[in-house]
Amino acid sequence: MRAAVLHGTAGSLLLTGLVAAPAGGAPASPGPAGSAETRGAAVAAERAAATGIRFGKCPKEEHLPSSLRCGTVTVPLDYALPDGKRIRLTVSRVRATGKDPHNAKHKVPRQGALVYNPGGPGASGMYFPLIGVLPQWKRIGAAYDLVGYAPRGVGRSAPLSCRDPKHPPKPLLQAPTVPSESFKKARIAEAKAYARGCARRSGSALRHYTSLNNARDLDVLRAALGERRLTFMGASYGTYFGSLYATLFPSHVRRMVLDSAVNPAPEKIWYRSNLDQSAAFEIRWADFRAWMARHDKVYGLGRTPEEVRRSYEKARARLAASPAGGKVGPAQLQSTFLQAGYYDDYWPQRALALSAYLKGDPKPLIQVAGPHPEAAAEQENANAVYTAVECNDAPWPTDWRTWDRDNTRLARLAPFETWDNVWMNLPCAYWSAPRQKPLDVRTAPGKLPPTLILAAERDAATPYEGAVELQRRLSGAVLVTEKGAGAHGIANGPNKCVNGYLDAYLLEGRLPVRSAACAPHREPVPQASDSRTRGAKGARGTGSPKRPGAAKPVRRAP
Repeated sequence: MRAAVLHGTAGSLLLTGLVAAPAGGAPASPGPAGSAETRGAAVAAERAAATGIRFGKCPKEEHLPSSLRCGTVTVPLDYALPDGKRIRLTVSRVRATGKDPHNAKHKVPRQGALVYNPGGPGASGMYFPLIGVLPQWKRIGAAYDLVGYAPRGVGRSAPLSCRDPKHPPKPLLQAPTVPSESFKKARIAEAKAYARGCARRSGSALRHYTSLNNARDLDVLRAALGERRLTFMGASYGTYFGSLYATLFPSHVRRMVLDSAVNPAPEKIWYRSNLDQSAAFEIRWADFRAWMARHDKVYGLGRTPEEVRRSYEKARARLAASPAGGKVGPAQLQSTFLQAGYYDDYWPQRALALSAYLKGDPKPLIQVAGPHPEAAAEQENANAVYTAVECNDAPWPTDWRTWDRDNTRLARLAPFETWDNVWMNLPCAYWSAPRQKPLDVRTAPGKLPPTLILAAERDAATPYEGAVELQRRLSGAVLVTEKGAGAHGIANGPNKCVNGYLDAYLLEGRLPVRSAACAPHREPVPQASDSRTRGAKGARGTGSPKRPGAAKPVRRAP
């Protein structure tokens, strides 16, 4: 699913009666206590503790500034065979500064390493330590070594690939909300070819790229860092394998922040979660349209959400007939507006690009939605890891008729994202590697230290119900909710109330008794036409510190 993913009862009602029990191959063992995988993880952690990580200058391939130090940690490819093939995961670190940002004379005691994962599957955390330069992170960066890493398969960490990034397929420009039978057949053929490509390029190793192994890798990284107990922050998908870690290694947890939580219920992983996500984005898309309508004087897209929708559909139709610059069609338009469903700070830029296009200027839209060839290899790698992990993690329906029935029904109520989400995940219907049975995330009272769950009430990428379910399953967990907001990844974002709870927990170990609520952060300010190209490269720039919270790769079709 795209970084996971539904908000509230309304979204749940959209899905009533739509889901069918996924079918799949023989489930693999999740690795319960006493299993070969559990023993292998213990062996690997013991070796890592003895070896440690030799940090030094980051390789040029990482494109990281000199302020970061890099190293590697070795983990088994297959934890059932710890003496078998091993792979290396890349790690980055900035040491705790020990400096109080509010009092230069005050020394801050070091509290160890804070390990971060931004989600995905398929996202790298190698840039994370740079975030310590931002004002809202300086107190945490004073007390903790900030540690990022690339999970297995990502970047230079035993990278996965499902097709040759040097020969990418021709971009798919069309994205019909009511696909024809011929369009569906073409997408099915592409999904089958993509699944075959994953199997051909990775061979027998493909089956070992799973969320459970990501959790085990995290424990080996903990040991390699010399940490007796782990302090971890995971955003989006990072909350899922973080919760697996809490289930498998509860005594190894010191503090854990789970930001924008995936619903960990086994029956949700991952087919039903994608149905949930498609419904959720319809709600968030309505929020965005309502904002554009409130600022009609700036954008001229309509004074009501329905009028804005008609403006958007007008642009879709025009792009379907004649792609902007020959490279931005309805698929690229939908992709860039989907990103705005994750982060409302994208809203001004996207609204302005749409407005300019409808007024005859396609340049802003081409700039925000057009292809970036320089990122093709990284995107292909992210897509491959995303697909491998989610397809391996759980059974999926193997009969196209199940996908077609469920999503045809859903698309009548939630057309914005439904079919594009199908094409993203359809390779899992034709996956050749064994499927696992998802682990039942659950901890007994007193076994796990109190954890902090952060959630925005209207987050589409990881629906609020997932945070509630995660709190129910992790004994002693505390849930902090940003009410009425929908940004994805809220830790140390624009909400000072949320940030206060985060700092109190990480720096002092203080938490509310059971739950707390924060008022929503301010809506974005509409962007004037004379600054329409600001940030046009998309996601908070390239190479700059990013706010935690990562989106699932947006692949139009395999």
